[in-house]
Amino acid sequence: MADMRPQRVAVVTGANRGIGLEICRQLCRRDGFRVVLTSRDEGKGRAAVKTLRAAGLDLDYRQLEVTSERSVELLADYLAEAYGRCDVLINNAGVMADPRGSRVLDSKPATYRETLETNLFGPLLLIQALVPLMKKGRYGRIVNVSSGQGQLSDMGAGTPAYRISKSALNALTRTCAAELCGSGILVNSMCPGWVKTDMGGPSAPRTVAQGADTAVWLAALPEGGPSGGFFRDRKPIPW
Repeated sequence: MADMRPQRVAVVTGANRGIGLEICRQLCRRDGFRVVLTSRDEGKGRAAVKTLRAAGLDLDYRQLEVTSERSVELLADYLAEAYGRCDVLINNAGVMADPRGSRVLDSKPATYRETLETNLFGPLLLIQALVPLMKKGRYGRIVNVSSGQGQLSDMGAGTPAYRISKSALNALTRTCAAELCGSGILVNSMCPGWVKTDMGGPSAPRTVAQGADTAVWLAALPEGGPSGGFFRDRKPIPW
């Protein structure tokens, strides 16, 4: 087996840009983390890693298609071989496939399928593949990047496939947290808020640094920290 590193090994999905890239940047700047940046597009992912390394940060890269069982299996095999562990999983990869102005009554089932493949089934596959590595060390932090648009308590109109996928992701968070209670693995959802990214657009009021902060905080929770919660700006929010 390759070199066993003392750092917590943290996998971030969909991390070649936006919030995912900023999560990697912030984790790299903290002591005790070995970050594995993943992306669907290998060229864009390696370019992102090059940018971070040029800023003096050290991290690893793996290509990952979150909707592919084989790709997820290869990532798990790599982590086991290279590090013998996985301590943190940040499920950041996500899509908003709804056409502009989309409403339930005129939406296409294919849009829901496409959205759920990435936003729900991707995190599910990764959790199933990587939790066994976490269980070996009786330690894990799973952070699901959700959205206030998935809150049932404040559900509104528009982008129905995206909203439903994030509500489903929150249900996955709750279910996993309950199943893993007492294992040393904490599972939480977070909302980054409306952030200036390709998805959020230039009118968004929040920076990527603000959007990434809560995910990084949840990734570094101490023993006995919360599990099964939904957070924004490090504070609980309603489901």
